[in-house]
Amino acid sequence: IMTKDEKAFDPDRPVWGAAAIATIIERSERQTFYLLESGQLPAEKVGKTWVSTPRRLLSRILGEVA
Repeated sequence: IMTKDEKAFDPDRPVWGAAAIATIIERSERQTFYLLESGQLPAEKVGKTWVSTPRRLLSRILGEVA
């Protein structure tokens, strides 16, 4: 049983911002921002903020089609 402080991992839940995306892909925020800006990660910009899902990010890293 999960407590209210624990969140279930949902691979399709949006991840907002380069810092949060960096945590998912285990890279620095600077490296992640470069990968996002150069189109090497599957993410979109909403306003000034990058957004993606763990499933899309990890699929790309593992070499699967996202």
